[in-house]
Amino acid sequence: MTVMDPWKILLHPSMTEKSIGMIEKENKIVFIVDRKANKKQIREAFEKAFNVKVEKVNTLIDRKGQKKAFIKLKPEFKAIDIAVRLGIV
Repeated sequence: MTVMDPWKILLHPSMTEKSIGMIEKENKIVFIVDRKANKKQIREAFEKAFNVKVEKVNTLIDRKGQKKAFIKLKPEFKAIDIAVRLGIV
């Protein structure tokens, strides 16, 4: 499956205190994503949407049944820059 619109996979950023702390401390940004999307699709969608390189993607399904993707950026990119563009910080 090719990624046409990254926003079909990346639903919205998670804006909890913990996820905002991760932006600053770990260069990670947390997104709620489509449950059917795999890590490779999430990586491609994120790289396409924000024009950055992703180092690692971890996912989990929370108690509400939403899929969260913890997206760690490569060191040359800053998660805080993306957070500012999205209006999180």
